[in-house]
Amino acid sequence: MLSLIKFLRRPALSNTKQNTNNDKVEITPDLKLFIDEWKDKPGNLIMVLHRVQETYGYIPRSITFDVAALLEVPLAKIYGVLTFYNFFKTEKPGRNIIQVCMGTACYLRGGDDIMEELEKQLGIGVNGTTKDNEFSLEAVRCLGCCGLAPVVVINGDVHGKISSNDVAGLLKTYREKESVTA
Repeated sequence: MLSLIKFLRRPALSNTKQNTNNDKVEITPDLKLFIDEWKDKPGNLIMVLHRVQETYGYIPRSITFDVAALLEVPLAKIYGVLTFYNFFKTEKPGRNIIQVCMGTACYLRGGDDIMEELEKQLGIGVNGTTKDNEFSLEAVRCLGCCGLAPVVVINGDVHGKISSNDVAGLLKTYREKESVTA
């Protein structure tokens, strides 16, 4: 219940909204148009939330109020969907999103060791983001690359047959590289 109360605390109304990360977030005209087009279609909420996440990289809390108003659905229903499906993110991810496959093949070939090394080097846990917002770390289920196990995906780039010894080099590469999510 406490997380629901925290989620529902609404910032002051204005055209410029703020999320929990103090970023200024406004609903885009394209997103508003998309919501208007989906307003009366079955299954609209999940489609709209996917588009919101596609637009911002996550679901900004302040935008959920706009979605609730435009779709005429209770905010509690939106919160229920956001917390039921683990695909949706309510916190802004880091510039580089690291996904470690923990499917059977990857796990048996050292996926857990890679995860442990990433946690150690980044100083965060699973589903965490570094203080500088450079990296977010996620554990994911099978990515369908079992022949490359263990697999780490960073910003959509697949890195296969890696070991915990490769982690420092991967992190260095992405610290220096302009990310597609920036």
